[in-house]
Order: sequence, then structure tokens, then C-alpha cells
Amino acid sequence: MIAAYITTHTGLVPVENWVDGCWIKVVNPTEKEIALLVERFGVWIEFFTDPLDVDERARFEVDEGNMLMLIRSPRREPEEAAIPYITLPIGIILTGNVIITVTLTEVDVLEEFLSGWVRNFDTKTRTRFALQICYRTALRFLRYLKDINRMSNLIEMNLYRSSTNDQLLDLFNLHKSLVFFTTSLRSNSLMVEKFSYSNILEMTDDEHDLYEEMVIENKQALEMANIYTSIVMGMTGTFASIINNNVNVVMKLLTSITILISLPTLIASIYGMNVGLPLQDNPMAFLFIMFGAVAASAIGLFILVRWKVL
Repeated sequence: MIAAYITTHTGLVPVENWVDGCWIKVVNPTEKEIALLVERFGVWIEFFTDPLDVDERARFEVDEGNMLMLIRSPRREPEEAAIPYITLPIGIILTGNVIITVTLTEVDVLEEFLSGWVRNFDTKTRTRFALQICYRTALRFLRYLKDINRMSNLIEMNLYRSSTNDQLLDLFNLHKSLVFFTTSLRSNSLMVEKFSYSNILEMTDDEHDLYEEMVIENKQALEMANIYTSIVMGMTGTFASIINNNVNVVMKLLTSITILISLPTLIASIYGMNVGLPLQDNPMAFLFIMFGAVAASAIGLFILVRWKVL
């Protein structure tokens, strides 16, 4: 799918033709659409195919005045998905007088520009627009990291009362998301820091300030991702032990109850034998036997409590 937009005095509006100063948004293009774009703008075909690889790392390439910036961006998965957050590549191509974004599927960061969440951006200022996409990507990482932290806190509260592995599996899936975030943020940091000494992007003072903010936010997101990863890993090990301990407590309780029940059962079994037994001719035998069974259970309970088994 290919769509084009341009900013006007009324905001971001769609355009049918690929005019100068427009933003061309490419999502999961077909081979025919890729061939059309390559022929129209004269860029490498890899500039359009590399962002479609979900495992592609962040980097930038330059070819005959055309530049590809490839960054990793976070994406919130549907509620039914096992892993709540993943990362996907975004290809930002600066060619001619247009900016082209290439993604395998819709990504949350680009939807912010389309929905009007981002203000003060202009598709005609290509460098600033590209930096704003990178900056909003770092902010989106920070937002999702806070969501992951809240999710881990909820799981932590449930784990105190849990004796199953459901919450541990949820923590494991959160850990997967954090691993995706950490590796993506690290590659993004390496890519954007190269701009400081590569002189590839000619930035104005305002654009350079935006670049500095982007670097700071990206570093902060990377630090938060590392911290949350360590916390989740520690929680996983700790609560695995807690769940095992909860199971042991339940088994100890059931074993104690079994012992207490077995004492009356033993007495009843003995007096159920077809042999001569004490008190068998006594009219109060049944009461004596029941009293003995209850007394045996009471003594057993006293011993278990005294030994702090219960």
C-alpha cells in the first residue's frame, strides 16, 4: 500500500501525486509497487526491501545522494498475543525532495503523525521530519516501558498468592519484550550517534537541538529497558521459589490433614475386625471408641502445632 501526504496550513492532507515536499508512506508493498518506486526515484531496491525484514538492524546507508535511515520501533500487540510488545524496522528514505517511509505493517509511531498527536512537523523539511520520527520513536519506547513496569507490578501482586505457572509465563513474555526493546534501543543508539561525526545530515541549529533531545531520550529509554530487564529477571527467579514454597505449604497441610484423619480410621479399622476385642460386650463401647478416635486426632493436632508443622 502506498499513500502520500503533505502538510498545508490546514494540517496533514493526502495527495494523489508524488509532489515535491510530500511524505510517501509505504506499507507492505508488492513487488510491482517496489519496482514503481525504484523507477520513479532511482534508489536501490534494497532501500525498500530491507525495512521489510523484521530482523533488520538499525543503520543508515547513502547512495548517490539518496539516504536510508533504518530504525527499530516498538509496537503494541493485540490483547490475545502472548508477547505484548515487539519491535519492527522503519525505513526512512530521503531522496529528491520527498521523504519515504517503508514498513512491513502499520506501526504506532507513524500513526501518531497521521492522527494529529504530533504537532509542528512539516513534510517539506525532510531532515527535521526524519529526526522527529526518530524522536517520537524514543518517546514511544519510554511510554511502553512504563506500561511494562505497571504490568510487572500487577503480576507481582498476583504472584504472592499464586501456586501455578501462569504469572511466571506472563513475566517470561514481558522479559521477551524487554529483550526486544533493549537490542533495538542499543542499535538505534549506535545509529543516531554516528550522525554526530558523519556530516551526512546537514542540520540547522533547531534541528541539531532536536537531534540532541533524541539522543538523550534514546539513552534514557535504553537505561530504563536495562533496569526493567534486571528487575523482571530477578522477579522471575524469586517468585519461582515462592511458588515452589506455596506448593510445599499446601502439600504439608494436606499431609497433616491426612495424618489426623488416619488416626480415627486406624481405630475404626481395628474395631471392625471379626475377632474378640476389648469393650465389645460393653453397651458404651461405641462412645468409648468415638471418644478415643477424637482424642487421638486432638493429640495429633497438638503435636503438629507444637512442632510448628501447622
